[in-house]
Amino acid sequence: MLFHQFWHVTTAGMRSWYEAKMFIEHASVVSSDALHLLVGTLVWMLIALVLRKPITRWLPWLMLLGLIAFNEAVDLWIERWPDLAMQYGETAKDVFLTMVLPTVLVFAARLRPGLFRAPAPRRKGAR
Repeated sequence: MLFHQFWHVTTAGMRSWYEAKMFIEHASVVSSDALHLLVGTLVWMLIALVLRKPITRWLPWLMLLGLIAFNEAVDLWIERWPDLAMQYGETAKDVFLTMVLPTVLVFAARLRPGLFRAPAPRRKGAR
């Protein structure tokens, strides 16, 4: 009985999360794919800000990956597509689109930190 209640509460919570996402997606002026790019990057930066960690650290990136895993698990739990291959392909695309910009920015910031700094002020008389 307790397991049944836990299952019901978990499913209801996931359904609420899913419905909120669908509302945002349908109310948005940008495509679902663009939302994955934008929201993934913004959430990643917010995580880094809240944790007070630079974006060059892996912890904010890993936390974003964990949130994406949860989000996509909710999609797989709630949605039932007739073709599982298409559904899994959509899930893979969503994970890729959400993680691509944070991943590129982490590597760029780690490998070429000068790209993210303002140029040093020029001294008078220097060429």
